[in-house]
Amino acid sequence: MKKILALVLALTMVFALSAVAFADGEDMSVAMITDYGDITDQSFNQTTYEACQAYAEANGVDFQYYKPTSDSDADRVSSIEQAVDDGYTVIVMPGYAFANAIKETAGSGDYDDITFIALDVGAGDLGEDFEVPANLYCATYQEELCGYMAGYAAVKLGYTKLGFCGGMAVPAVIRYGYGFVQGADAAAAEIGAEDVEIKYAYANQFYGDADITAAMDTWYGGGTEIVFACGGGVYTSVAEAAAKVDAKVIGVDTDQAALIDGQYGEGMTVTSAMKGLGATVNTLLAAVQDGLFDEFGGKIATLGLVSETPDENYVQLGTTQFEDGAFTEEDYNALVAAMYNGEITVSNDTETEPEVTAVAVDYQGNIK
Repeated sequence: MKKILALVLALTMVFALSAVAFADGEDMSVAMITDYGDITDQSFNQTTYEACQAYAEANGVDFQYYKPTSDSDADRVSSIEQAVDDGYTVIVMPGYAFANAIKETAGSGDYDDITFIALDVGAGDLGEDFEVPANLYCATYQEELCGYMAGYAAVKLGYTKLGFCGGMAVPAVIRYGYGFVQGADAAAAEIGAEDVEIKYAYANQFYGDADITAAMDTWYGGGTEIVFACGGGVYTSVAEAAAKVDAKVIGVDTDQAALIDGQYGEGMTVTSAMKGLGATVNTLLAAVQDGLFDEFGGKIATLGLVSETPDENYVQLGTTQFEDGAFTEEDYNALVAAMYNGEITVSNDTETEPEVTAVAVDYQGNIK
């Protein structure tokens, strides 16, 4: 009888614990905080917002977004605190700018009942001495891989005068750029091209303006055929200059073809080097709702290739102007498979400029 009673009590505890975990998932509500831009930026904020909103609508979850009143750590913290005060239990934050706000909230120990999901925030942003708490998950991306894909594709498509205009020289942007250089060099070596040149510079800001446009006018006017616009709103200056001479652009972070082509001319965007922000959001929100977040919490994960199939990866190319005989969709699939299988390796070193053998790179530092 005692054994039966003990078994009944044990089962009761299991069911009770399961019910609590299920209730936590069922009752979850999601707040997304923008970094300093808006949800119409066609980049990190918009992609994250749309992914959160779509998940919430599909799964019956309450969702709201908050925009800090200014680009400051204090206002990002204030927005997080407001979301918590409003009853939201999951906070999603896109971008390295959240590092200090994360340390003040998730890292303080005062919000242990809140789940924090940070996109594109790594150890370099948080500081090597920061201990990731169990209720925080940080995702970073192997930008060098999709940067490599973009550079490789551009050269295989026949472009010989390339440019890279990054935003600020932060690690993620550097990885994009150095990956781009490595991919272009590999493609040039493969096809025996001897005239591939790359102009390389940082805007030193994440938005376009007259000074950046003037610099891009000089590049395109001097023969540059295509520029990787790698810095949020910097694409506006790159595309504005490209439109004047019917040149081309490569987008970043999300598939920017519709955005850039819609504003500056159909067919301007050759491809985009993309991060899987939406896939990350879906995976993590599902884990929270299913009571499985403990498999992710307390970690800083670096996301990249998980499959030979391009669309299944966290880094990939967006809509691409494939060309028969130059760079086809089959070529892209083969490239990704070779990278996934380790046949092609890409350095993620952000301290040293990539060694090249088949291209000439003109490093110009900061434009401003």
